[in-house]
Amino acid sequence: MKHWIEAARLRTLPLSVSGIIVGSMYALANPTDNILTPTEVFNWRLFGFAILTTLGLQILSNFANDYGDGVKGTDNEDRVGPKRAIQSGVISPQAMKQAIIITSALTLLSAMLLIYFAFGDSNLYYSFFYLVLGILAIASAIRYTVGNKAYGYRGFGDVFVFIFFGLVSTLGVNFLYSKQIDLELFLPAMAIGFLSVGVLNLNNMRDEASDKKVGKNTLVVQIGGKKAKLYHYFLILFSMALVLIFALLNSFQFDQYLFLLAYIPLTKHLINVYKNKDPKLLDPELKKLALSTFALSVLLSLCMIYFFSDIIVNTFMGGR
Repeated sequence: MKHWIEAARLRTLPLSVSGIIVGSMYALANPTDNILTPTEVFNWRLFGFAILTTLGLQILSNFANDYGDGVKGTDNEDRVGPKRAIQSGVISPQAMKQAIIITSALTLLSAMLLIYFAFGDSNLYYSFFYLVLGILAIASAIRYTVGNKAYGYRGFGDVFVFIFFGLVSTLGVNFLYSKQIDLELFLPAMAIGFLSVGVLNLNNMRDEASDKKVGKNTLVVQIGGKKAKLYHYFLILFSMALVLIFALLNSFQFDQYLFLLAYIPLTKHLINVYKNKDPKLLDPELKKLALSTFALSVLLSLCMIYFFSDIIVNTFMGGR
């Protein structure tokens, strides 16, 4: 059990649910015209299964990465980060393959329940669209490193992370509540997407030398370490700017800018990356950036629902 928990890479899980939190709390703070109060738009079953489905996708991705890089020999003695399960021999490739199949099935089941609770027997087009989207998400999580044409080996991992952990996660879950798309929500959705890409970019910066040896052509390998640093600065700074613009457009009050506290560790992170000369020392920054993104999502959500505090208390207590 210890080895399976390590293979699930728990430190990546808070990052994966950041978009779900923001999208859900935005729905709570912004009831649509046909919904009278936030208590009627927010649904605990939707929130719970959205979190569960996203965690399933993240764990599936981690298992698949372990399997794909393990059987290809990408994870070897040159790897800088923590040893993977197949690499160290504590879990066999066959056992990991079975875990991928089981996790895929459970994640799909969770996604189907999420869709049912959102749309019921009506809105069949929406249900079908989300089912296809869920299957694509599962396939993408696996195909990142698994197979001869794994897109992570061709530098397309950044695109997948931005789309699924940014746009789909935030906008997709919000649509399940509100049944509409709010253009302003694109700003925090893109911010979370870029920050999630930043975590992947940091990982690839750390592994640049070993990836290059085995032919894993990540974006960092293709553009080089120096340009990857500039790209990283853009990802973090642009994300911070997007959230700030979102707050200004929504006329946040002074005490609603509490989310700026998350900019402190993000700024420290940028300074550490700027000063870094040894890619091996970037590994601790992965956890810091992931947790900073999670903190930003939580703080931003609290700021969004600030005006509905009395109603939300009643919601959490099960009343009106």
